[in-house]
Amino acid sequence: MSQNSLGGRVLATHGVLTQAANHLQSPLLLLVRLYWGWQFAQTGWGKLHSLPRVEQFFASLGIPAPGLTAHFIAGLEFFGGLLLILGLASRFTGLLLAGNMFVAYLAADRQALHFVFSDPGKFYSADPYTFLFASVLVLVFGPGRFAIDAMLARQRRRDTAVSAAPNFGASRGAPAV
Repeated sequence: MSQNSLGGRVLATHGVLTQAANHLQSPLLLLVRLYWGWQFAQTGWGKLHSLPRVEQFFASLGIPAPGLTAHFIAGLEFFGGLLLILGLASRFTGLLLAGNMFVAYLAADRQALHFVFSDPGKFYSADPYTFLFASVLVLVFGPGRFAIDAMLARQRRRDTAVSAAPNFGASRGAPAV
């Protein structure tokens, strides 16, 4: 198929659009991490400063060990939000925060969770939805290039490449450099 044909032009345009969209992936993930990391950190900070109220709320929902759970969730949201902002341990943090938001649906918005397929509007208008969505995005796609995780991965690849490179001087009795 020649480039001049309609099919060729469609394929070429698709390739250009795909490359452009791929370049937007990391900036989008950075924005998600920064915005929702900040939201999680603020929510966690608020819970840390009103633990008795959070404990009472958790007890009213029938959550086991509400005092311990309140401390854990407040810390998870605060420190998890900070980790998202930094892009450090991002996928693990995304997993923990997504689990937290799923439990929030189960405990406080069970009716919205039941409507996920029959009336999706009720599901995605519930408070945990955007937090859950952001957490799952980071869990599935990772933090993007603009993250400490990505910097550490690049450094690990460089270190591995250097250590895997043959050292020809050492095989002749010369000291390794």
